[in-house]
Amino acid sequence: MSVDASELPLHVQRDQFDPPAEISALRDRPGLERVHDSLGREAWLVTRYDDAREVLGDATRFSNQRVPAVPMPGVDPEKMRAGQLLALDPPDHTRLRRLLTGEFTVRRIRRLQPRVQEIVDEHLDAMAAAGPPADLVTDFALPIPSLVICELLGVPYDDRDDFQTRASKQIDLTLPMAERGKVALESREYMGGLVDRAVASPGDDLLGMLVREHGDDVTRDELIGIASLLLIAGHETTANMLALGTLALLRHPDQAALLREDPDAVAPAVEELMRFLSIVHAAVPRVAVDDSEVGGERIAGGDMVLVQLAAADRDRALADDPDQLDIGRAAAPHVAFGHGVHHCLGAPLARMEMATAFPALLRRFPTLAPVHDVARADFREGTFIYGMRSLPLTW
Repeated sequence: MSVDASELPLHVQRDQFDPPAEISALRDRPGLERVHDSLGREAWLVTRYDDAREVLGDATRFSNQRVPAVPMPGVDPEKMRAGQLLALDPPDHTRLRRLLTGEFTVRRIRRLQPRVQEIVDEHLDAMAAAGPPADLVTDFALPIPSLVICELLGVPYDDRDDFQTRASKQIDLTLPMAERGKVALESREYMGGLVDRAVASPGDDLLGMLVREHGDDVTRDELIGIASLLLIAGHETTANMLALGTLALLRHPDQAALLREDPDAVAPAVEELMRFLSIVHAAVPRVAVDDSEVGGERIAGGDMVLVQLAAADRDRALADDPDQLDIGRAAAPHVAFGHGVHHCLGAPLARMEMATAFPALLRRFPTLAPVHDVARADFREGTFIYGMRSLPLTW
């Protein structure tokens, strides 16, 4: 049975660009709140910035690997966990992440920038040729990071409609667990085929590199898990940031103009948009390894802990006037990419894609404007990653 998005727990809800007022109120109260996650499991909810960094930054006290697997019919939880970096603790996490770190350094990502610029310009040309209105999600925000991650991983871009559909269902918290389990198995079967092809004939892409250089160090299940995580995270997060971030900028024309005109404004603007929007509602749950204390609250060993990233990034401990978008403020050390050993591996790629796409879009279409006011905007609710389902724009 499907669940209405409004019936989901507060920590995975939004009010347009903002966390719900109830979440902000919890952050301003002492202690932590006892809540239920989207599966009905009890957990402590962390909403303050300092507490969030404490939990996310201490993998010895708060474990990812001890979180009970989500029961999905027909799904072997151990097979599904293999290679899923977000579901592992050191040393397993450390071993696998080390294999990938070199591919996501700032220096390595910088080499990809000309190709990303080419992809951005091609999609802007297509939008200009077709004329207004355009749906930014389907015409720009979704295809650009999808094409980039496909080329990086070695995934056929012609398969994008299928894997995008499966990805959106896997992160949709309103769907019945049986349907999400079925989609998870389909995604695994698809990625298994790509892994087998890479093993038979390794290419120059990331999958080929893993097979050539680390084939004896990783299992087939781990390769499937790694590739699946990178494929979903590599396009879902950036695509939603591009769409939601564009709408946020268009609601602040002075800031859109600054980003359009000043190259030095781009990097801090990306960080501020990440902080302000924090499109991943909450970090992957943790389990307290032993009795502990966070925010003055006693947490028993075995208790589950949820970290609400959007609330933490709106904490006054992080930024002055945190509920306002201000791309001119000094870049804040937000937690939108996580923190600690599970800090987003692909953050340099996401930053580069956004730093390329946002100013290029605003320069190409200086009169860009939403077709609808924000009250009628099609926000993507009820999913693990927040964003837009569609964003009609004109110019």
